[in-house]
Order: sequence, then structure tokens, then C-alpha cells
Amino acid sequence: MQFVVMDLEWNNAYSKKANGYINEIIEIGAVKLDSDLENVDTFSCIIRSQIGKKLRGSVKRLTHLTNDDISSGVPFTKAFSVFRKWIGNEETVIFTWGDGDIRVLLENFKYLNGIKVIPFLDKYCDLQRVFQRLFNCSKGQQTGLLTAAQMLEIDPEMYIHHRALGDSMLTADILKKIMPEGELFPEVVDCGEEFYSKLLYKAKVIRNIDNPLVDKKRLCHVCETCGTACDQLTAWKFHCQFFRANFHCPECGLDYSVGVRFKKLFDQVEFRKIVSVIEPNVSAEEESE
Repeated sequence: MQFVVMDLEWNNAYSKKANGYINEIIEIGAVKLDSDLENVDTFSCIIRSQIGKKLRGSVKRLTHLTNDDISSGVPFTKAFSVFRKWIGNEETVIFTWGDGDIRVLLENFKYLNGIKVIPFLDKYCDLQRVFQRLFNCSKGQQTGLLTAAQMLEIDPEMYIHHRALGDSMLTADILKKIMPEGELFPEVVDCGEEFYSKLLYKAKVIRNIDNPLVDKKRLCHVCETCGTACDQLTAWKFHCQFFRANFHCPECGLDYSVGVRFKKLFDQVEFRKIVSVIEPNVSAEEESE
């Protein structure tokens, strides 16, 4: 078995055909590793733009690519045909940092080639998801590539950031640091029908608090100072993706603003909670005393 760590750069471009914006891939970079996680080869290719003729300013600043670069690159179909041959016929697990690249790649294959699968993808793993599980990172916030490198004491200055090959090399070195010898992560999945159904599923924030998917046990709050069950002061109201209510601790007198979000994913309901202490109003007379 071999491992390929892939990274993509893309440009958000308007498409008349799609009547909307598409993240068009403009560069691919990858590192091939053998079963002992030793570097075998690298792959790098700038892809000719077929949808947007000009790069967004933010993309130029991050990648240092130019409009001339993307106008003289390799066409998408040819680039990924060469990439597929580069991967070869050996059983392969493809890694990316987060599943954003895979979603964009699938979107590009559908738009440019009219196919609904990624031809060279048999086994896949989101390394960001692995990292967050191993290091007990907050589920409400994704861990960035540079943050992960620093947590593992990898010097990020050794890599060219926001370029596909540089980011894939950094991701490969993170993989080497955390992958158990002779084992695959449980997050490695076969890319069959269920994989694509899950990938294409659009998560939905639940807006009705009476929805049976809302876990009513989550609609309470325990004081973060003394551990006492708080009294709910206001009814739950939905605002900016969160149900929000105020709570009062009868023991220490603190008031809390609590927000809870329930998001329906393909196979589960994701829960997130945010809490802040409500500071008491102080009058001008009290401040002057």
C-alpha cells in the first residue's frame, strides 16, 4: 500500500453555465509515500483556467500566482489524467487536510468532465479530522495546517505556504508524526456510494426547537463557577444559527447568555454550545462612588 498526500489551490470564478460561482482548481501538488512513510516522489502542476480568466486579488496575494500562470497551465482533464498515471495501480490512500479539496475536486470533475466520481479515489482520509480526534481539539473550530504543525513542533517556515506542493509536503510531514506504525486510521474510508452521498450532503442547521432531533437534555446550563444548575430566565429564541437564552445561577448570582446549535449532518447531529457571562449594568452614580 502507498499513501498520497494531496493539496489543491483554487480560484472562485463566476460561471454563466452554472449561473453562479465555482471554486475552480488552479494548482495541484502531491507527495507520494511508501508503506513505511518514506518519500517516493512529488507532483506539481498549474492548471489552465477554463472558467475564470482572472485571479481574485486575495488568491494572487496568497499564492503569488499570476493571470499569465493560469492562462498557460495544463488543461484540467490532461492534468488529472497525468496525475492518475503518476499515482499508479498500487492500492492507495489519498490524504487531504480537511475535506474541502475533495469537495472542490468533485465539483470540478462534474462541471468540466460531466462525471460524478473522482476516478483515482479508492480510499480516502481527512487528516485534519484525524488530528482533531487525536489531540482532542474543539469540534466547533477546525484546526489549521500551521497550527497543527506548531503543535507537533514542525517548523512551518520550512515550507512554501498557500502553494499546493508546499502545503502537501507539510501535510505529509504531519502524517509521518501521527500515523501509527503498521496501522491505518479508522477515518480511512472506501470511496463508494455512501462516501459520495455523505460528501454531497449539505449540512442543515436545525431552526425549530421542537424538532425531534433536538436533544432537550442539552437545553440547560450548569454554572461554570460553582456547578449549580441554573434557572432559565428567557425563552429560547433562534438567532444567527443558534438557539439563545439567558440563565441565572441561584447560588453565586451569575447571569449567563447561552447559545446552542444543532446541525444535521449526513449520519449524526452536531452540537455546539457557546456561553458568556452577562456583566451587570453599573449606573453612573455607582461608578463615581
